[in-house]
Amino acid sequence: MLISVLRTCFLYGVILFAVRLMGKRQIRELQTSELVITLLMSNIATIPMQDTEQSMLSGLIPIMVLLVCEILLSYLMLKSSGLRRAVCGKPVIVINNGVLDQKAMRELRISTEDLFEQLRQKDIFDINEVAYAIVETNGMLSILKKSQHESVCIGDMGIKKKENTLAVTVISDGKPAKSSLRLIGSSRAKLDKLLKKEGIAMSDIFIMTADNTGRYSIIRKDRS
Repeated sequence: MLISVLRTCFLYGVILFAVRLMGKRQIRELQTSELVITLLMSNIATIPMQDTEQSMLSGLIPIMVLLVCEILLSYLMLKSSGLRRAVCGKPVIVINNGVLDQKAMRELRISTEDLFEQLRQKDIFDINEVAYAIVETNGMLSILKKSQHESVCIGDMGIKKKENTLAVTVISDGKPAKSSLRLIGSSRAKLDKLLKKEGIAMSDIFIMTADNTGRYSIIRKDRS
């Protein structure tokens, strides 16, 4: 039993590491090759998990080979647009200048229910508001609304506004986040100086956010 638990934990870590090397994507954003590799690696890993008589190498070697193949294929696709189209396909326009392309929908095997579901996920409940809709290679739908249905923005009204700043979490549950400090151009020394000025210990902070303009917000830990 203990051997099975240890094998499972180890292979779980291997799969996480392999998926991490493949890049940061959500499941719905995986390209065809990435999805196939992920499924294969998961299935291969279950063999030494369930059968303790199997060598760990019988699972690790195929996983590593698949990972190398995926990284190599990704590199080759960067160099060759033709190979990328062959493996991942190409974007397809299903609504062109307000006109629904029924032939394209049949080729992609997309039903009207599928199309309207993705439109609703984009906060579009009337297909007449859409000028262009493109099915990307990962299956997601990109939308361009007709100009009369676009939301009015500040720039359209000639109003000047300060640029938005990125607020990041610099302290989480009493622990500093070095990567976040670097992101806003700050340092641990500056953070310690600020906390000293506020008269609060880092261990007493639940969440602290800050941006590159110097603005910050502190939420203390609830001691109750």
